[in-house]
Amino acid sequence: MEKIIKTDNSVTLNTFSFHFGGRVKAIASKSHAHRLLIASALSSSPSSLILEETSKDIEATISCLNNLGAIIKKNNDHLDITPIPGIYSIVDAASTPESDIKDISKLDAGESGSTLRFMLPIVTALGKDCEITTHNRLTTRPLSPLYEELISHGAVLSLQGISPLVTKGHITSGTYIIPGNISSQYITGLLFALPLLKGDSKILVTGEISSRPYINITLSVLASYNIKVIENTPGEFIIPGNQIYNPSSPVTKVEGDWSNAAFFLCAGAISKESVTVTDLSLNSDQGDKKVLDILRDFGAGIEITENQNGLCDITVTPKDLKATFIDAHDIPDLIPILSVCAASANGTTKIINYERLRIKESDRVEAIKTMLINFGINIEEKDDILYITGSPSFKETSNDSFNDHRMAMSSAIASIRADGPVTITDPYAIRKSYPDFYKHFTSLMYL
Repeated sequence: MEKIIKTDNSVTLNTFSFHFGGRVKAIASKSHAHRLLIASALSSSPSSLILEETSKDIEATISCLNNLGAIIKKNNDHLDITPIPGIYSIVDAASTPESDIKDISKLDAGESGSTLRFMLPIVTALGKDCEITTHNRLTTRPLSPLYEELISHGAVLSLQGISPLVTKGHITSGTYIIPGNISSQYITGLLFALPLLKGDSKILVTGEISSRPYINITLSVLASYNIKVIENTPGEFIIPGNQIYNPSSPVTKVEGDWSNAAFFLCAGAISKESVTVTDLSLNSDQGDKKVLDILRDFGAGIEITENQNGLCDITVTPKDLKATFIDAHDIPDLIPILSVCAASANGTTKIINYERLRIKESDRVEAIKTMLINFGINIEEKDDILYITGSPSFKETSNDSFNDHRMAMSSAIASIRADGPVTITDPYAIRKSYPDFYKHFTSLMYL
């Protein structure tokens, strides 16, 4: 029997007929790559990134930076980056004479929320007139209150919810107030943009910051490019103006991706054989490394060994999983695959603080419900808690990806527990973050 049957709009996985286990190398972190690419393109000198594989989201950021004047070229497993020219001749709008004609930069953010939300503050800090094209659900995903804050500081933006988004004007330094419970990407975009302005700025985050680890990744990257940010109290960021991005090293390696590694780590927990994911860093700021703690809570066996690259190989061994309690506040991207673990565990798992999943690439709350119900799993939502009751096996089924990479991959991992073939429609949503996912998945299937 074939491992996988592909058509233009579906894949069928016959995982039930095979053993599943082995080793797979972690791909490069999308979150880390976005930030390193932007910092390199804003720098005063050329640099290189070691990036062995890309995805649609990373390619969207590369395309936008190239259209702003950077030159980013692939050289084997490196990306060589020549920065956007003329950045450090820019001054605040108040002292910049108006020109009669300005070139309009045409940027395409694809379906990448990170690309759009990072680039929007940057292009307005650079005073670039842009048309930013967005696709599918990204066009209607929220930009407020970042949108209003940029306008109040001098940007001129076209209406939300329409593609392309047109930007004009030049933001000025000052105080930017952002609620912490909508998207950490708003804060990251401002952290990248505000050091370029002439005056000092402040970001005041009201309430608790959701997905705080993503801010930590940003701060770490900024520090490695010699950009100073002072956090006096949690959620109050002081950003001196007139700073220059200067990479501490001419070559930087992009970290392994904990978010995507989580799919195979969880596969080891629900399979009958162990799975090892190689080349991950336990010192990473990526919040999704918390998957290890949660898998321990489920009762999975975890072994960590250091490899010759100074990184870690992590082996997850299946054991009798037991239900647990999951707080999604800082790890929303893990919830689709953790829901599969919950569906494989004895008892009922509770998940809280998951509301932001509704504004991702799909409404992931509804998508998770649909996926698990199709597999024959009991899932209920009551009083802002998701209850998932585990089952020893899953039904063969067909699931739609909802054009969401994490839902497509979650259905594939769930096929390990299924008693028959599992078909995924719109399966190539994986290209957004992990184009080789099915190749790596089927490499772990053996007779």
